[in-house]
Amino acid sequence: MNAAVVETKAPEGLAGWIEPARTAVVVVDMQVDFAAPEGVLGAAGVDLSSVPPALAAAETLVDAAREAGAKVVFVGLQTRAETDSPAWRERMVRRGGDPDSGSALCRADETGSDFYGPTPQPGELVVGKTRYSGFVGTDLDAQLKAMGVDTLIVCGLTTECCVDCTVRDAFHLDYHVFVPTDACAAYEDDLHTSSLKSLELNCAILVTADQVAAAWQGAA
Repeated sequence: MNAAVVETKAPEGLAGWIEPARTAVVVVDMQVDFAAPEGVLGAAGVDLSSVPPALAAAETLVDAAREAGAKVVFVGLQTRAETDSPAWRERMVRRGGDPDSGSALCRADETGSDFYGPTPQPGELVVGKTRYSGFVGTDLDAQLKAMGVDTLIVCGLTTECCVDCTVRDAFHLDYHVFVPTDACAAYEDDLHTSSLKSLELNCAILVTADQVAAAWQGAA
């Protein structure tokens, strides 16, 4: 499967909307278990062919943010048996699955939870989460507000799940949200495309990593 291509046109005014002093790039769940062939999903045979282009675009985005002086924030799943969602486990059972079968995703302090692709530099904010959204049960909102951030560029894995949930919560918390379509991926193209369409309709402005980088050119 090749990554779905979602065409976007750079909106007029983008440079002013994403001024580095008030903007953070938020990288969601680009971790070994979700993105690497040796991770839990890759080892289970999930088609990861859509992931490498998204990782590369996210690298472009993160590099541009650092050069321009925008904040870079990493949000990653960090699970433990005691923090596994009871609702998620029961849903698995009701669908006929076994929540205790196979390997758990992104166990804290194990290789599967390591960031894969773009990785944090010293001093950059890293937030661990136990649910789909980066805002649920974390201090992400408080940390962003303390940094003077009101605008987010959210990328990561997967488009229809943790990216989608994080973007919607960000919008409900009154952030201005942009989603770089090429720096996100889902394991099925239709999920990627439909999720982006829904987010564009309701919560976010769609851009590409190159459009953001171009808007920031010379901003530092």
